[in-house]
Amino acid sequence: AEAGRVALESRLSAHLLKRREELQDALAADELAAERVSLEARRAEVSQAQSALSSVESQLVEVEGRHETAATLLADLRKRLEAVGDAEARRDAAVAEEGRALEALSVKRTALQQRQEDLQRRVRELGSLPAEAFEKYKGRSVKELQRELQSVNADLSKYGSVNRKALEQHMGFMEQWAELERKKAEVDTSESKIRELIGALDMRKDEAIERTFRGVAKNFRDVFAELVPGGRGDLVMQKRLPGGAGGPAGEEEDDVAAGSRDAGGVLEKYTGVKVKVCFTPGGETMSLRQLSGGQKTLVALALIFAIQRCDPAPFYLFDEIDAALDPQYRTTVAKMLRKQANDPRNPAQFIVTTFHPQIVGEADQLYGVAHSNRISRVYAIQREDALAFLQVAEEQEVKEGAAQEG
Repeated sequence: AEAGRVALESRLSAHLLKRREELQDALAADELAAERVSLEARRAEVSQAQSALSSVESQLVEVEGRHETAATLLADLRKRLEAVGDAEARRDAAVAEEGRALEALSVKRTALQQRQEDLQRRVRELGSLPAEAFEKYKGRSVKELQRELQSVNADLSKYGSVNRKALEQHMGFMEQWAELERKKAEVDTSESKIRELIGALDMRKDEAIERTFRGVAKNFRDVFAELVPGGRGDLVMQKRLPGGAGGPAGEEEDDVAAGSRDAGGVLEKYTGVKVKVCFTPGGETMSLRQLSGGQKTLVALALIFAIQRCDPAPFYLFDEIDAALDPQYRTTVAKMLRKQANDPRNPAQFIVTTFHPQIVGEADQLYGVAHSNRISRVYAIQREDALAFLQVAEEQEVKEGAAQEG
């Protein structure tokens, strides 16, 4: 074994180590060749980099030259811009100065125009000069005219207390007078139209009054003739006569009234209505102030019925209208109520309170009123019961009257 080991060591030393050295030498040679190739490549790259650097440097030089040119051009442009700015500032200052001068000229022009207008106005106030004035001062120098003007002004100064605005004030007053005259004409025209309208309205009013009065007067005659058989009643319209009298000459003083004025101060055409009645055929005609209480009541009822026929109302409320009437007139009034209530053209309802049998006999519906414990009670009642109640009350009233006379 030892021999084998020695043999192997010898073989290793003889062959393997030598081979290793050969391989190492070959490897070193290959590495050297590779390094040479790499070095050549690096040299080529360095050469190319140097060429590129030379090109870049040349370009840099060119760019620096262009930069210097541009800087020079920029400096020149800045100088030119500054010059332009200075010129523009000077131009703006000149424009502002010219504007101020123009404004001053405009103010001066306005002042001169005002002076011109004032002078023209003063020339107009002086009036037109005669033709000989132009011939008199024609051909004279300005200095002579100025001296003469000063002399005239000196003479005028002596009249300093004179109102120099008199002509102007006169013209102003004339304009005011013309304006007032124009307004007066308008007012006169308006007044004329208003008076025409008032006249037309008064005429229509008078026509309406007369038309209504004629209808009421006709109905009054008819109604009075029915209420007073054989009697006659008339309504007379009283008009204002010249001189202020309210009725014909010879009228009684109480029946005649002076013409009254309305709210506008216009004298009214009519002063009132006069009633003339006669209660017997061929008897004396009496005025209202000559009648008794019952006769006045009858006249008032006749007037109400006459107005109803002209301007009917749906119902009427009468409170003991027959209290002062004689029995014969109570009967005619009751018949008139029946006739007016059943009028085919203008029927009406009459509500009447009474203590007499005449109206009860003509009534359609009867009601009694009882009073007890301070309370009034209304109840329906038959005609017979109502007549009996009224007869008892009338007999009791007759007895009381006889007892008082005894």
